[in-house]
Amino acid sequence: MKLCILMGSPRREGNTAALLGPFLEECEALGLETRTVWLYDKKIAPCLGCGSCQDCLDGLGCVQEDDFQEVFRAMADCDVIVPATPVYAFFCTAPMKALLDRAIYAGVKNYGREKGPKLLEGKRLAAIATCGYPPEQGAGLWEEGLKRFCRHGGLEYMGIFCRRDWGKQEPFMNGEREQAVRDFAQAIRMSLQGAEL
Repeated sequence: MKLCILMGSPRREGNTAALLGPFLEECEALGLETRTVWLYDKKIAPCLGCGSCQDCLDGLGCVQEDDFQEVFRAMADCDVIVPATPVYAFFCTAPMKALLDRAIYAGVKNYGREKGPKLLEGKRLAAIATCGYPPEQGAGLWEEGLKRFCRHGGLEYMGIFCRRDWGKQEPFMNGEREQAVRDFAQAIRMSLQGAEL
């Protein structure tokens, strides 16, 4: 089973990366294959809304030549897509938003001369996030956006793991958080095992 981690943080040693470390360790221990794509290392321009992708039913059909196609291939080549992002202004970071805008538009052929496939249909999605508010307030809009992304694209939503940063009052990572994110990886594995039966 393969997981594609879409890392949307600009900081390689930030809070989201701190959660991702033990998550990836646990995935490896569970025999899950992972690939991490650092979105700030990629050039993914915003969607132009031109609609050209909608008349290409056997591929993405996006007119922009950047790293979107490469990242989308990684998403299509996995069992579980894991967007991981800090939440700054009640939603994901800019590269993540640009990726998801283009993935849902070019990836769902609903708006052209004829209807076509949903290119990520059947994939699963489980998210990791950090924010500066209680998770339901800080990441609630982001989670709702992911649920709608999944419904529209034919993906199965598996849930979100989110923890709050309390600022300088206390360290972000602790034993409870490390164990909890490991448990999240285990829950994903158990769900995948259930699907194999």
